[in-house]
Amino acid sequence: MPGSSFGKAFNITTFGESHGNGIGVVIQGCPPGLDLDEKVLQAPLDRRKPGQGVSGTTRKEPDCPILISGVFKGKTTGTPIMILIENKDARSRSYDSIAGLFRPGHGDYTYHKKYGIRDYRGGGRASARETAARVAAGAVAQVILDQQGIRIQSYTLELGNVRAALTGDLSFKDQNDLQCPDMDAAKKMEARIKAVKAQGDSLGGIVEIIASNVPAGLGEPVFDKLDADIAKALMSIGAVKAVEIGAGISAPKMTGFENNDEIFPEGFRTNHAGGILAGISNGEDIIARVHVKPIPSILKVQQTIDEDGNKAEISTKGRHDICAIPRINMVCEAMMAITLADHVLRQKMVR
Repeated sequence: MPGSSFGKAFNITTFGESHGNGIGVVIQGCPPGLDLDEKVLQAPLDRRKPGQGVSGTTRKEPDCPILISGVFKGKTTGTPIMILIENKDARSRSYDSIAGLFRPGHGDYTYHKKYGIRDYRGGGRASARETAARVAAGAVAQVILDQQGIRIQSYTLELGNVRAALTGDLSFKDQNDLQCPDMDAAKKMEARIKAVKAQGDSLGGIVEIIASNVPAGLGEPVFDKLDADIAKALMSIGAVKAVEIGAGISAPKMTGFENNDEIFPEGFRTNHAGGILAGISNGEDIIARVHVKPIPSILKVQQTIDEDGNKAEISTKGRHDICAIPRINMVCEAMMAITLADHVLRQKMVR
């Protein structure tokens, strides 16, 4: 399937389906001699795996990564790294009753139109299950970034129209299941999730990703701008419908004087650019926000058609998240790490 790869100097190709034997990733371009084992991969996978928190699915996957190749005695060898994550808790029978129907909001209709065949079990290749492979690849990318001192973190800015009030202290995000730095907002978000879940519906939200200690000079002119690649990386996550960099949608509301980040000997006064100017990092924090749509699998009855074009009704039963947040947060961090690792290695290639 074309389109399953991302990156140039640091390239990943994911494979597998939601209800197949497993999913995984092949990574090419990782330098040799870096410390890497399953424990390094497991920590971020544990943050993404299903079966956690008030908004998550009840599907229980251990998500234990298996390093198939590219590592010897705990060190990367410079050859392709292959990581396999087995599916242990798939219940395909839940989809038998809707096998011939197109679920609104899913890729069922478009996959059928493109390929003439589709894996209806959990969405197959279009399932969010694929993102576990990205998180594993992101862990490898972070090993590269650690050599540069680059740190990536994310937090839940908004969920179900409840927005966090930011104080600059993000430590509170680790004190609640929703990864929200505002504890009062987190409680309101949780109440909103429970109320909407009782209605058989779902929610969306906004996640902010921050990359710190990024050196100036990463990114390529014109088509391979760093912000363009970050936007593509984040938009490639299934539930993401919009990406902002820096001031984002607030920039058009400012004057040029307000939006420009004035430069002083000690650095930039503000960071409306989100750490990127002319597609190249300027040494400030890279800040991106993703707007995440509500989970399309809902219990409410919806109108649809079957594979023959006949009218039908559908209610998607089974085990589904109520909101992609906070599990998607780790996926966003992974895609940011993969993009930055790619540009770090590309920058080294030209020097």
